[in-house]
Amino acid sequence: MSNNGSSLKSRSKLSSLLNPKYMTVYATVSLFIFAFIAGSVIYGDKGFSTLRTFFNIFIDNAHLGISAVGMTVVLISGGIDLSVGAVAALTTMIISFGSENLGIHPYICIIAGILVGCLFGFLMGSMIHFFKVPPFISTLAGMFMARGLCAIISRSSIPIRHEAFEAIAKWKIKFSKPPAAINLAVLIFFAMIIAGVFIMHSTRFGRNVYAIGGNETSARLMGLPVGRTIIMVYTFNGFCSALAGLAFSFYTRSGWSLNLQGMELDVIAAAVIGGTLLTGGVGYVFGTLFGVMLQSLIPTFITFNGKLDSWWGKIFIGVLLLAFIGLQRLVVWSAGRKKPIND
Repeated sequence: MSNNGSSLKSRSKLSSLLNPKYMTVYATVSLFIFAFIAGSVIYGDKGFSTLRTFFNIFIDNAHLGISAVGMTVVLISGGIDLSVGAVAALTTMIISFGSENLGIHPYICIIAGILVGCLFGFLMGSMIHFFKVPPFISTLAGMFMARGLCAIISRSSIPIRHEAFEAIAKWKIKFSKPPAAINLAVLIFFAMIIAGVFIMHSTRFGRNVYAIGGNETSARLMGLPVGRTIIMVYTFNGFCSALAGLAFSFYTRSGWSLNLQGMELDVIAAAVIGGTLLTGGVGYVFGTLFGVMLQSLIPTFITFNGKLDSWWGKIFIGVLLLAFIGLQRLVVWSAGRKKPIND
């Protein structure tokens, strides 16, 4: 009996791993591994395969990855958020203007920027829930509002020269053999990935998000707190956007009203390439991690090539995004479902 029970458990685990809803994640991970190996073979003599190059992928795109965690949760819920880049830029402006022009300690400015990001998310979630404003329109309004506030604060770039801020921006964990380093923004990125996986797969809130994204009407009939969950989703995304702005201010050590224009599209692309369905109900923060890494690997290829224009990166990402959307639709069609599969 015990052997039969173990066999049944093994079959159950195997069938769970082979569930069609994981196919896009497997495709993303496999493609990233293949691309990195190919880059190591082609540009290995130029240092492509070094630990330093690998860590630089995270250092250069930590802000994108942090925001992608929040966007993944939004997309799973069946929504979308176009304000993430503008809210992140507003955070950089609050930190830079507050510390340099108003003389406020940068730690206080950081807290203020994060709170403003959460407030933006809360307000947009409330508009969606209480006033039934479509997420596209609600977050578009949030984007315009955040960009406008950035311009009102200052239209010029403001460098952040405070010693305390420079200390945390320059802080790194260094590896001597081989020489490489990661900074605080990368650690925040990793922490948000871990937090996102835990929230979405080990909490009631995460289960509610999957249920709402799969079928909001059914979720209401089941008695789930749909309105409260939606507000929490967008508040969490506002928090991630503000953290992304903080990470970007570490990277540039400045604030500018025109920072991160178009970041919302890169973030959505990273989540979709990582296996999140635009129609809601299916998505994985772990897959988003590899979506960010794969998307970030393309500019690295172009840099090491040295002959291609940087705009080829956008073309390759667009082709990759279309391919993964097509793969998603194929997976849904092959599973014989009209709606995305709930987790």
